[in-house]
Amino acid sequence: MAFSKNVSRRSFLKKVGMGALAAGVASGFYPFRVSGQPAPLKIMQWTHFVPAFDQWFDPYAKAWGQNHNPPVDVTVDHISFADILTRASAEVAAQAGHDLFFFLAPPPAFEQQVIDHREIVEAVTKKHGPITQLAQKSTFNPVTKKWFAFSDFFTIDPFDLHKDIWDAIGKPNGPTTWQELLEAGDQIRAKFPTLQVPIGVGYSNDVDSNMAMRALMWSFDAYEQDENQNVALNSANALEALKFGVQLFKRANPVVLTWDAVSNNLAFNAHQTGIILNSISAYRTAQLNNLKVPGTDTPLADNTFFVGPLKGPRGTAINSEHVMSSYVIWKFAKQQDLAKEFLVSLVDNYSSEGFASPGAQLPGTKGAVLNSKLYNTPSFLGAAAPKSVTDPAKRSRAGYEWLRDQFNNDPFNSKPANKLAPLFSAVEEPSADGTSVKQGWSTNIGHPGPAHAAIGQIFDEYVIPQLFAQAALAHGTPEALLKQYDDKFKEIFNFWRKQGLSGGDPSKDK
Repeated sequence: MAFSKNVSRRSFLKKVGMGALAAGVASGFYPFRVSGQPAPLKIMQWTHFVPAFDQWFDPYAKAWGQNHNPPVDVTVDHISFADILTRASAEVAAQAGHDLFFFLAPPPAFEQQVIDHREIVEAVTKKHGPITQLAQKSTFNPVTKKWFAFSDFFTIDPFDLHKDIWDAIGKPNGPTTWQELLEAGDQIRAKFPTLQVPIGVGYSNDVDSNMAMRALMWSFDAYEQDENQNVALNSANALEALKFGVQLFKRANPVVLTWDAVSNNLAFNAHQTGIILNSISAYRTAQLNNLKVPGTDTPLADNTFFVGPLKGPRGTAINSEHVMSSYVIWKFAKQQDLAKEFLVSLVDNYSSEGFASPGAQLPGTKGAVLNSKLYNTPSFLGAAAPKSVTDPAKRSRAGYEWLRDQFNNDPFNSKPANKLAPLFSAVEEPSADGTSVKQGWSTNIGHPGPAHAAIGQIFDEYVIPQLFAQAALAHGTPEALLKQYDDKFKEIFNFWRKQGLSGGDPSKDK
């Protein structure tokens, strides 16, 4: 069976058929411990947006296998993020492939093809404390009560801006509201007439546009669904957001209709846009390659600054995570227990110290957070805690404080050193005893409800960016388009409700 990159999960699953840790830190015991001589462990891993992470991960995985008792050969294959869904669909169709498969967004529509990852979540929780609420809502289906994926990290998604451009229009600290962003588009265009894309917000079939249009909707108090998984698109707030999106598009450039996931990075690092909504990957690329502001000797990285989510008309300010790591172990995987072991050990090695577990830190290296240059924020905050904090109930807070220190004083030569500090309020803040959390501004796909199969299809098929693009091109009135897409949402939701993978009550859909 051949697959295109645009194959939908729903059409694919119709074709293949819908059916087709108890010990503490010191012990190193796994409830799913592999005995005997295991076969090779095969891992499908994305090509990380910060290359330093892959340079750490691949040798780490090999060392983990060599230190395993008995030793095991670990192979790591890398794939472009754009090819993940196509490759995953092919493996499911063949019922063969990798033991461990990485997605960079929640994959709930594959739920019936994967194991329940609960055992891994519980093992890590007993070592490091609870999973963040953001990660839980991204990988746990409250309808089926199944952990359809396991998350080791998420990525914060701030606005990246060029300070010289914002200084020139009299806004040295960047925008704080969507309305200010709109007004800045006109000011940037007037001040920099040759700048290709004054406002670098995408309206295309790419992951960054998916995030940007959701951030816009959420900050206007508009949602795909409510907290009970009822369709909520057709609302006055969504109409307000859609009309605003049409105006914002006029401050961008039609090129944003055809952007892919690297386009905004390239435009930003070419100094051809004043602002983008993205992770810190473009910034780290500018540092790595010593890029300069065109026509000057100023390092582009020094000219890059960050702001958090922008406030909507009623003061709401929410952004999505940028990447939500989601590992799955297929039901047809040959090395399920070995894959579980590997994931627990990977989380063990998120702090700069690592743990005495199989494949513990390679000599002279630091953990996953620092090897990602702060791109990977652990889904279990306690994984970043020092080893000296042995009480799992206290590890979340200790890990939070260690992470906060890194963002407030970037160990990778940010100028000023606290440049990344605005990002950290995205992270939920645990209480000292680990019994409660204060939510950060990063939220999950499907907010205020959880990720589930219907939300996954809407995300993977870029339905929301298409809605905004259609409105921006005047292919219908905002009112008519909102009704049209609301009907499409209901169709998608009801398909997955019939499969038992999405919740909500059709009679309560708006």
